[in-house]
Amino acid sequence: MSVRHFITLLDLESAELEHLLARASELRRLHAAGERVPGALLARRTLAMIFEKASTRTRVSFEAGMTQLGGSALFLSPRDTQLGRGEPIADTARVLSRMVDGVMIRANAHASVEEFAAHSRVPVINGLTDRFHPCQLLADMQTWREHHGAIAGRTAAWVGDGNNVCNSYINAAARFGFRLRIASPEGYRPDTSLIGGADVELVADPREAVRDADLVVTDVWASMGQEAEQQQRALAFADYQVNQELMALARPDALFMHCLPAHRGEEVVAGVIDGSQSVVWDEAENRLHAQKALLELLLVRPSG
Repeated sequence: MSVRHFITLLDLESAELEHLLARASELRRLHAAGERVPGALLARRTLAMIFEKASTRTRVSFEAGMTQLGGSALFLSPRDTQLGRGEPIADTARVLSRMVDGVMIRANAHASVEEFAAHSRVPVINGLTDRFHPCQLLADMQTWREHHGAIAGRTAAWVGDGNNVCNSYINAAARFGFRLRIASPEGYRPDTSLIGGADVELVADPREAVRDADLVVTDVWASMGQEAEQQQRALAFADYQVNQELMALARPDALFMHCLPAHRGEEVVAGVIDGSQSVVWDEAENRLHAQKALLELLLVRPSG
């Protein structure tokens, strides 16, 4: 059986993703009821977690998720491994994948995750790169489904930087069949080569993107590693703040999401992220449950 990786959302078919999110919602229900997942599905399974970038939600959700499913997780930073001393990625992949059952990588460069996966005997999960953040989209899509039901044919609006999360929203639009309108200033738009057959529209005016949308999403203006561009980006994105006036253009039952951490007063005002339309805390919690469903899919092997 060939090894399955999760590098982008496109590594799973639409039906698989729908099944995964249904399972994630079931795992959330069990967790809320204080019930354990039957069978300790990942007993004696170990996940290695490699972090080149700082993390709160990614580390805690994967580590807690493995524990809740009966397995264990190992946290590895560059200073904890030979990667930090220049060992080739391929060599680390060959060694680690003989010792663990899966590897999650939060990397600076997307090419690093692709190279690691190419030389790994076990599933590799992209925990975030400069190009994509597919695990975040699993949580976002789970949250959207839980609040609005079926999302095919609905409309999502992305306001702000065409970054890694935005790229994964483009992938999600293709897999889940929703319309995506992206409002970004010139010079900060996403990679248009990703659009393909997805129903995606790029606009300059955030009001045009948000009008009658079912979901409004934003992210920080300067991501990790872009701190030196903070002032320049603040000027470029000054008209792209998600505030009450902008949210009023969306549908009355529209949801607001943000992958966090958020900068209140910059990309979003407190009245929106802490308001009644915000589902950011459900979204954050669902990182845990969506990733448990993903771990089940990738690490549970058939017996016999």
